[in-house]
Amino acid sequence: MRRLCGPSWQAPPQREDTKLLEKSSLLVHFTEKLQAESFELQAPRSGLETNGSALEPGLGSPEALQTLKIKHQGQIAEMKGVSGELAYRIIELSKLVKAKECKLQEQKTRLASLSGQISELEAEHQQLKGRAEDLGSGNCARKAEYDALHERYRLREGELRRAAEKEQELIESLVRKKVEAAEHQNKKNERVKQARLSRELKKAMKRTVSIDVESDELKPAEVKVPVQELVELEGCEKLWKRPFRSASATSVTLARCVDVFKGLLDFKVKRGNSISSSSEVRYRSMPICLVTCLPSRVSDVQEAHFSEVNAVKFSPSSGVLATGGADSLIRLWNVAGGRLESLQTLEGANGSITSIEFDPSGHQILAAAYNNAAQLWRIGDCKSKETLTGHADKVTAAKFRSTRLQAVTGSRDRTVKEWDLCKGACCRTINVFSYCNDVVCCDNVIVSGHHDKKIRFWDSRGPRCTEVIPVEGKVTSLHISQDQMHLLSCSRDNTLKVIDLKMNNVRQVFRADGFRCGSDWTKAIFSPDKSYALVGSSDGALYLWNMESGKLETILSGEHRVPVNAVAWCFSGQCVVSVDQAKKVVLWK
Repeated sequence: MRRLCGPSWQAPPQREDTKLLEKSSLLVHFTEKLQAESFELQAPRSGLETNGSALEPGLGSPEALQTLKIKHQGQIAEMKGVSGELAYRIIELSKLVKAKECKLQEQKTRLASLSGQISELEAEHQQLKGRAEDLGSGNCARKAEYDALHERYRLREGELRRAAEKEQELIESLVRKKVEAAEHQNKKNERVKQARLSRELKKAMKRTVSIDVESDELKPAEVKVPVQELVELEGCEKLWKRPFRSASATSVTLARCVDVFKGLLDFKVKRGNSISSSSEVRYRSMPICLVTCLPSRVSDVQEAHFSEVNAVKFSPSSGVLATGGADSLIRLWNVAGGRLESLQTLEGANGSITSIEFDPSGHQILAAAYNNAAQLWRIGDCKSKETLTGHADKVTAAKFRSTRLQAVTGSRDRTVKEWDLCKGACCRTINVFSYCNDVVCCDNVIVSGHHDKKIRFWDSRGPRCTEVIPVEGKVTSLHISQDQMHLLSCSRDNTLKVIDLKMNNVRQVFRADGFRCGSDWTKAIFSPDKSYALVGSSDGALYLWNMESGKLETILSGEHRVPVNAVAWCFSGQCVVSVDQAKKVVLWK
């Protein structure tokens, strides 16, 4: 018989119980049968011993009986052992059944809890379903309202378009009428002027004009005309005080008198005798720096932008400072009493500001940006006045020409463009062979600094390059002195070079231990009187060289902790401003 072991028996509990009961019944049956056979064997044995009869050894001998008895006893012992094991197994299985019942009870309890949760979730599901249906119906209503509003908007847009067209027609009609009225008024004024001129000519015919004539040279003569008559002639305009040139005739005819008075009334005569019109551009006087003061201490520190500051510039009056940063903003500061006070923020640029320039009058600002364009602002207006588009890559520099009506821009698209600011259009494009990092202008020459370690000179009257000066590093900035005699360049070989613009050669080279050019747009400048050269370093210090001696004059450090991108020196020579990559603007006195 196979022995049953607890760990190896993997039958289900019900089948194990059934098998145990069957084996227990079989054991009882075998026990009763063995007891009956033992009793039957003992009875014949006792009878044989009494009768003394001799039996055959193979049928009922004592040895055979003893062997059978031992065999039966062994089977009984084995059965008892199996019965004990089965009883122990029954106990273990009973425990297991109780544990299973406890676990089953827990499962039932958990099942009841989960059933409750399912009921709650079903109820919540029904609520959400109801809300979804309500929202769906609400959305349908909103959709119908949206469609109705969209249709109304379309109708109103059509009406607005028609109204705009009508407004444009009315404006054009009004402009035509104003032009006609202006022409009519001009004709009327001309008739009045001619009538007045005729009257004055009649008066002048009654006067005598003395003219001295020499054979070799004509001398100036004066016409003695009363001041009151001149005021009447010019219609309350500016009094004409300069004498007209002498005639080449010995007598004055009527035609000559007409020519003389026309010369008096002409406001657009040759240079020296003209009267400027009110529409002519006038620039305010620019302060002249006689002596530059060396900066030595920090006067004010401001966190100017939301990210690094790339450009800084003083206005011609030195009273306003402009800063431009990677946050696409230009901020204006009032410089007074050694402090920077925020004045205005100019918005509208769609890219990082790389260059700032005031026009000679100080009324406009031109800025280059990474949105492939340069933009023009008028001081006092927050929004951009004009956007100069046409470059195919980032614009790195934008500068005014000698007047505020022309500008020059340089870009990484390997072009330099000249602009007519009256039209807002490009009037000339120069292909410059390499990335342009900076440009400056002087008279009829445009100078550009490039990524290929060269400075190029361009004749603004023609498309050709007139001069190329190689340097030992990528050019990061150019600055021209106020007398337009020298050019200062900064390059990535950690040097500043002074170029003589008359001879077009390098006159001086400035370098110093510790000075490192921190970026491809690091700006270096002359002082207003051209006595010093100033630049910011990657270690946050400002290095200042003496132009006369060629030696390092001083190092300003302690305030910046990151590379300095640009510096500016006010035109009065009294203060310096530096900006860095940590949003900081520092005013030095």
